[in-house]
Amino acid sequence: MKKRVLFWLCLVLCGVRSMAQTPTFPTNGVQDDRPNRVAFTNATIVTNAQTTLEGATLLIKGALIEAVGKDVKIPAGTQVIDLKGKRIYPSFVEGYAAYGMPEVKREAGRMGRGTPQMESKKKGAFGWNQAVLPELKAAEVFTTDAKEAAELRKIGFGSAITHSQDGIVRGTSALVALLDGRDQEALLKGNVSAHYSYSKGTSTQDYPNSLMGSVALIRQTYYDAQWYKGLKGKTETNLSLEAFNQNQSLPQVFEVTDKLGVLRTAKIGREFGVNYIIKGSGDEYQRLPEIKATGLSLILPVTYPTALDVEDPFDASVVDLAAMKHWEMAPANAGLLAKEGITFSFTSSGLRNKADFLANIRKAIEAGLDEKAALAALTSVPAQLMKVEDLVGSLKPGMLANFLISSGSLFNESNTLYENWVKGNRYIVTDMNASDFRGSYDLAVGSRQNLKLNITGTTDKPTYQILVDTAKVTPKVTRQGDLLTLSFKLNKQETGENRIAAYYDGKNIKGDGFDAAGNPVTFVATYRSAPPVGRPHPDSARKATAPMGKLIFPFTAYGAEQKPKAETILIKNATVWTNEKDGIVPNTDVLLQNGKIARVGKSLSTPSGAKVIDGTGKHLTTGIFDEHSHIGLYSVNEGTQSVTSEVRMGDVVNSEDVNIYRQLAGGVTSSQLLHGSANCIGGQSAVIKLKWGETPENLLIPEAQFIKFALGENVKQANWGDVARVRFPQTRMGVEQVMMDAFIRAKAYEKEWKEYNGSSKKASMTAPRRDLELDALVEILNKKRFITCHSYVQSEINMLMKVADSLGFTINTFTHILEGYKVADKMKSHGANGSTFSDWWAYKMEVKDAIPYNAAMLSKVGVNTAINSDDAEMARRLNQEAAKTVLYGGVSEEEAWKMVTLNPAKMMHLENRLGSIKAGKDADVVLWNNNPLSVYAKPEKTIIEGAIYFDIEKDKTLRKEIDTERNRLIQKLLTAKASGAATQRPTVQRPRHFHCNTLGGLSEEEGHMRFFGQFNCDGSCGF
Repeated sequence: MKKRVLFWLCLVLCGVRSMAQTPTFPTNGVQDDRPNRVAFTNATIVTNAQTTLEGATLLIKGALIEAVGKDVKIPAGTQVIDLKGKRIYPSFVEGYAAYGMPEVKREAGRMGRGTPQMESKKKGAFGWNQAVLPELKAAEVFTTDAKEAAELRKIGFGSAITHSQDGIVRGTSALVALLDGRDQEALLKGNVSAHYSYSKGTSTQDYPNSLMGSVALIRQTYYDAQWYKGLKGKTETNLSLEAFNQNQSLPQVFEVTDKLGVLRTAKIGREFGVNYIIKGSGDEYQRLPEIKATGLSLILPVTYPTALDVEDPFDASVVDLAAMKHWEMAPANAGLLAKEGITFSFTSSGLRNKADFLANIRKAIEAGLDEKAALAALTSVPAQLMKVEDLVGSLKPGMLANFLISSGSLFNESNTLYENWVKGNRYIVTDMNASDFRGSYDLAVGSRQNLKLNITGTTDKPTYQILVDTAKVTPKVTRQGDLLTLSFKLNKQETGENRIAAYYDGKNIKGDGFDAAGNPVTFVATYRSAPPVGRPHPDSARKATAPMGKLIFPFTAYGAEQKPKAETILIKNATVWTNEKDGIVPNTDVLLQNGKIARVGKSLSTPSGAKVIDGTGKHLTTGIFDEHSHIGLYSVNEGTQSVTSEVRMGDVVNSEDVNIYRQLAGGVTSSQLLHGSANCIGGQSAVIKLKWGETPENLLIPEAQFIKFALGENVKQANWGDVARVRFPQTRMGVEQVMMDAFIRAKAYEKEWKEYNGSSKKASMTAPRRDLELDALVEILNKKRFITCHSYVQSEINMLMKVADSLGFTINTFTHILEGYKVADKMKSHGANGSTFSDWWAYKMEVKDAIPYNAAMLSKVGVNTAINSDDAEMARRLNQEAAKTVLYGGVSEEEAWKMVTLNPAKMMHLENRLGSIKAGKDADVVLWNNNPLSVYAKPEKTIIEGAIYFDIEKDKTLRKEIDTERNRLIQKLLTAKASGAATQRPTVQRPRHFHCNTLGGLSEEEGHMRFFGQFNCDGSCGF
């Protein structure tokens, strides 16, 4: 009994001893309660990422730093804390937070067709769109949150740039200190930065419902703000536009969800002269050269993907190669960006568990990031980007007393973060005076001798392991100061737990308790040696501990380390389908040079350094041009309004879509990516070349300016049920009126601009408001943009030609046009082209009169006719679709081939560049192993502008490389799981193919999900 009393008395005394060594400071965040001055002496002080002072002093007074250095004079009455052997760092600056902001609540069903909302719920003299909120000021809605502030302080943050993360234009942020005190003391600065995204958030309005709609809304808002700024006499007040203009002087921060979003946003920035700071997604390394070229700074999350569980062979077979590669390479993102000189900061945004933050920073360092760059990205860089470097981000006189005290290097996994001081307020993370009893011990538990106890980990979170011969036992341990309670089984035969109460006496650990059978037992752990040395932690770059896979372009299956480059290529002795007056010529050579067709003829000489390809027994054609496609897009329809001519498919090109590669394998070299058919007047087309590996902007053929119109059921939506009967028009005659009204408005708009530009009083006048919707329609009237119209029924086809005739423009192309054979003579008279299917019919009532002879009949009447796909799968065999016109309509092989090459090039006004093999035209050619109209024909090489983008032999090699790489990554994932890594089971998703009537499309978030194995197969899996 006496022994037990002495035991607990010792514990109490030990606790008193620890308390006596701990200086007391208020932690309530109230300025008046702070000591006047505190000096931290004999510390290693890291004032910023570049400067470290050994044995230095940090002197603070109230909320501010008064002095820092080696020869600081300490005034009388100063509280002095000796930090010998410890380090001081600037507290981290969180550059992208929603801390202290009101909760964002989304209304159930807001995106559903059953809850249309055209008007904004905002009351007052604000802008028309509910997702545009430049007037929102974080400083006015901020309130402290003790729980979240504590979470952020525990991982090193002392301040945060916070804003409402709701909407497309999100207003301004505020700089706040992570205090538990009053809001007034926590709020450091309002209107720090302006924020944007592509997500409409909680807006209940229909518009926009697509990524391209978001881009259009952002662009229109900029132009509206410019117009409002130039108003003479202020004939109206718009508080949203006033706020938008005021916010332009601040740092501009734009959130994206994948690396293509960075490039898309940079394009918007170039249009309006804005250098955005991009809140990225962590996959920027996948487009490193292009992102570097933007010159933009980034805010990087450290939300690395969870390892995929691939133990089940079926699960493994459906995982994208891109998902596995991103899991492996994501930690290297920051290091790769740093090596390219790209400025970035880190954010904890997006982490489910904030405690993972520093561990993930360490992973970035292990993957190649220099420690000094990591520290800068946590401190000085976010402060500089947000222009608050006079307050936070480093340790200098006059700045806020925001700093960390740690046991050693922040990036050493065995480091302990002791304290986080915020505005001179002390917050204890780990008791600095707590005993450090990590080490290796000889252990005796009752009669059990020769046991070992190893205590490793960090001071605040030690890990315990008992060694029983060769077996390892992990006890359950609860620690309170120097007191420990342990429970464990020493072998599997024990039916119960050993329960121990022990204390640390400064060297050894002693205690007693009960064994598994309930008998009293002693516990003695005798210190033997220091704990095993952890990972090295020099303040310099660490090299990655394991080799990673190679970076490929695009970052998906069938990507390559090097993008294809133009070569000088001589193709000899092929049967050449010229699509010119020479027709199909045998035994002919074609020279490709500088991206163009240089010469066509017999027995051409071989230029020095040229690649020679033997075309004997093979057929050489120009590349196939698919006039109607929806591949390579994030979204297809902005289906919220009847007229959406402001949206551009070029804003949502997805250059990573594996269908680009698949269609190269089918001989396609160019495609028109059309808006869908949800609207009478849809969006502007993107005409691209299928340059696999290039960025969206480098795929575009910029001079091809087209737009999608539509007729029929998809437009009027009257048969979609009651929930869809809310948008005009609801009848086919209403479609005509929508188009007439749109062009009447466009004519009035054009007249207004002409009068303004031609006025002698222009300087004193207000310029008309630029309207992106009407700009596109004016371009049609002026023959600078051309119409491709979704069409089926002859009555509507006739109607639209009459509308166009009455307004003075021509319908360039009727696509689908399945009743074109009924009105072919009228189309020819009007000047319209026809782009149709070879033999699709009977898939809905509108096509009940379709016939497979349509293309031949249109062609024979004299209408320039093409065969298109409107389908990712069909596009891979357009050569066979063209061949059907030979069967059904008796069209010659040469004319049939033109229907997928020269004729669509003419429709797109690109026949001067594409569509035939002629000197001076683009070197877009395909070498086939057989007559291209044969079902046995395969492209052996698909060449665009002299660069080989598909090679059938290289494809075989790629498939083997993909299998090898997949197996390597699967083995690495299996090893990670066996080592205790958290895993997630892959979710199987079928590839999604877009068509005219696909509503919405891939959101940017869905596009990003592919890297987590959650969306779409990239071609490397089993589908």
